[in-house]
Amino acid sequence: MNAIAERLTQVRSQIPPQVRLIAVSKTFPAEAIRQAYHAGIRDFGESRIQEAAEKQQALADLTDICWHFIGRLQSNKAKKAIAQFDWIHTCDSLKLALRLDRLGGELGKVPKLCLQVKLRPDPNKQGWTPEQLAVDLATLDTCLHLDIQGLMTILPLGLNEREILATFQSVQALALELQQQSWQRVQMQELSMGMSNDYAIAIQAGATMVRLGRIIFGERELLI
Repeated sequence: MNAIAERLTQVRSQIPPQVRLIAVSKTFPAEAIRQAYHAGIRDFGESRIQEAAEKQQALADLTDICWHFIGRLQSNKAKKAIAQFDWIHTCDSLKLALRLDRLGGELGKVPKLCLQVKLRPDPNKQGWTPEQLAVDLATLDTCLHLDIQGLMTILPLGLNEREILATFQSVQALALELQQQSWQRVQMQELSMGMSNDYAIAIQAGATMVRLGRIIFGERELLI
């Protein structure tokens, strides 16, 4: 058994079967993805469009991979993101959502989407505040070419375990609040939250998808 398969065996023992494990393969080579695939993983997360495209071409024989875009999505890359990915976790503004909706119509695709929310101040992260999301949801509900599935969040650095749990619980509470409203298209079934250092806490708070990289693939080399 290779190192990736061994790590996955350990990680899986800590994740309930109903929680979707997304292996964050950004910066790792296609061969590492192939190893994780043969260990049973089908969901992979990438954050750079071009890097992902090269891997997707190299792994074209693995036809049942589900690709998740988890990086900051620039408007000029939105069309490629829709074409290359099954899920986009980082829709962080109404402007971007409307662009994705228009491009989805042009491409004949309906990407699954998470709305990125920011519940704590963080100059390095983007996303809706609960107040702004409440204003924008009526417009989001009219987007015919988006399959809005739920919420996603990335926590700021430096939080202790109590703060981490409280923030994840706030995301869950927000999703439940929105779920009780009468939207025709917007769904709040999915909570994409939790990474290698805090996924256990995220699962405790109701995460349905966790995004794990280092704990599966090992330490990343720093990109220059």
